[in-house]
Amino acid sequence: MKKLLFLCCALLLLAACTQKEDNTKGKETKRDNKMNEQLVGKWEGNIETPNGALPIIVDLQKDSGNLSVPVQGLSNYPFKSIKYNGDQVSVSINLNGSAIEINGTLKDGQIEATFQQNGGKLPLVLKPFKEQPEQPVTYETLKIPVKDGELTVALQKASKEPSPVALIIAGSGPTDKDGNSAIAGKNDSLKMIAEGLAKDGIASVRYDKRGLGDNKSLLTKEEDITFDQYVDDAVQVINTLLADKAYSSVHIIGHSEGSLIGLLAAQKANVESFVSIAGAGRPIDEILLEQLKGQLAPELLKESTDTLASLKKGELVKNVSPELQSLFRSSIQPYMISWLKYNPASELAKVNSRVLIIQGTTDLQVVATDAEALKKGKPDAKLVYMDGMNHVLKNAPADRTKNLATYSDPSLPLHKELLPAIQQFILNEK
Repeated sequence: MKKLLFLCCALLLLAACTQKEDNTKGKETKRDNKMNEQLVGKWEGNIETPNGALPIIVDLQKDSGNLSVPVQGLSNYPFKSIKYNGDQVSVSINLNGSAIEINGTLKDGQIEATFQQNGGKLPLVLKPFKEQPEQPVTYETLKIPVKDGELTVALQKASKEPSPVALIIAGSGPTDKDGNSAIAGKNDSLKMIAEGLAKDGIASVRYDKRGLGDNKSLLTKEEDITFDQYVDDAVQVINTLLADKAYSSVHIIGHSEGSLIGLLAAQKANVESFVSIAGAGRPIDEILLEQLKGQLAPELLKESTDTLASLKKGELVKNVSPELQSLFRSSIQPYMISWLKYNPASELAKVNSRVLIIQGTTDLQVVATDAEALKKGKPDAKLVYMDGMNHVLKNAPADRTKNLATYSDPSLPLHKELLPAIQQFILNEK
């Protein structure tokens, strides 16, 4: 689901200098106008929030500007005011009653700024916006009946039929069928898996979850979605594949949160194998608290602990601090309740098909503890560690900054051991 702690806006620097008789002041005015001309257009950057980097896009026009935050569905939201002074700029925006201020300076072709909201101040750097080139479509589109409509899925065909087919399920938040996220960036990890498997004679299907991309219309209100609905969608896709004679066998590949969705779907459908990649092995409340301990003040950590305890009991929480709205806003609480009831390790024990657990050693989000927990829940599962593989399935160092840089670099290939391991397991090769 959408995870962000701060909504943010960007910066604008435009000049309308008063003419001066003084020659020195005239030179300064020309310099300022030149600087302003460089800033007209689109800019993009990341706010470093406790939940990770939050991408924003800002369209800077001569006398106005607007903000887009894709992960929140916020598009072209206008600034309240813009003030400038030479190479310095201040922008304010009133977003649903929340006052936001940004103060920045143009330097070396980018805007270095501070973002302030609700008493918190975070760094922000904006760089010229780069349009992503159109990628060639290598898949066919199918429509599969589900609750409230049809689910649009991408079918990556193998070279020969009949062939095995794998359902690839993406991770949490606004992560699309290709493995790309409005929060984490574009890395094409799941797209690469699908295309790589097709070359190995294994077809696959993948899809944008409800409320996202191709299937945005299937979810109009955040409070309407539950974890079980995601599972039901996956089961519908699997049943469609099972009925198609073009496929000799059906398999599931779940990444991150998609691992839990996949193993629950595997309990309800007759699949031959299940592959968990970077799947959590513990209940989500344990993992969230582990991640929040180093990021929140003691009082907010206690509130988070108490809130999760209430949600785990199925009780909605009415009063949530502004700093925790992104995690525990009222519209997300029904989803959290439906998610918290599952323990991945004990649920994996109920899966009858063959199971492969894959865990990267430089994964910053899911750790070896989770892989071991899954293995304990399913002792006959095969557990494979991939040295140097991170959460977006690329080769990456343990250094956090360098690791996160791979999240938004689609030119990087998958970890070299990943595709062979999946292919061999699906084909049941020794």
